[in-house]
Amino acid sequence: MTYCVGIQLDSGLILASDSRTHAGVDNFACFSKMSVFERPGDRVIVLLSSGNLAGTQAVIGLLKQRAARSADGSLWQAESMFDTAMLVSDAMREVDRRDGQHLAESDVGFNASFILGGQIVGEPPRLFRIYAEGNFIEAGQETPYLQTGETKYGKPIIDWVITPATPLNEAAKCALVSFDSTMQSNLSVGMPIDLLCYERDSLEVRMRRRFDVGDAYFGALGKQWSEGTRQVFRDLPDLDW
Repeated sequence: MTYCVGIQLDSGLILASDSRTHAGVDNFACFSKMSVFERPGDRVIVLLSSGNLAGTQAVIGLLKQRAARSADGSLWQAESMFDTAMLVSDAMREVDRRDGQHLAESDVGFNASFILGGQIVGEPPRLFRIYAEGNFIEAGQETPYLQTGETKYGKPIIDWVITPATPLNEAAKCALVSFDSTMQSNLSVGMPIDLLCYERDSLEVRMRRRFDVGDAYFGALGKQWSEGTRQVFRDLPDLDW
């Protein structure tokens, strides 16, 4: 299991992912699920991956190979983030055509999905959720965030806090609290957490951080959130019987 979230704001984007993978309760490992394609002044493209690790790595590897060669279908050639979403979708289907039948014979499906966020010069930042089948949806004013993986524990916090007008720093804290809540309830989501904060129209990554086990800030944030929640609960009016 994994947890990834992308938040689209008036002032930019927040993208975050955990790093835990597992194939059974005795086989946990850590792999980064955040991939960044950056050409300062032109574009920033961020992919958060969820699902079968071999499948997601194959898709990312194919995209990186084409980008390195500036080949047809390269992310550097996309004229919009919509075109970028189409290129990721095409890469997913290509990997599925190669591996899907063999996986099905072992009762394992091609299960790879992505959150795609970023900005290409000439258009505003955009955020997409790309499903395993290769189709996708785009975030908007009414739904300014997208999640994948173990979403249910962190969703209420984002619902309570996030609007398009939320400042980047507040949204970053909200994303981290949503991870803390998710990890409290599901051990298959775990650190390190990769967090990227993208400022609108900067066209470069200026704020990126990894939170490892024992990180002082993350620990303090989770502790204060927990204590604050308990205090708010205690302050609620008593039931009149």
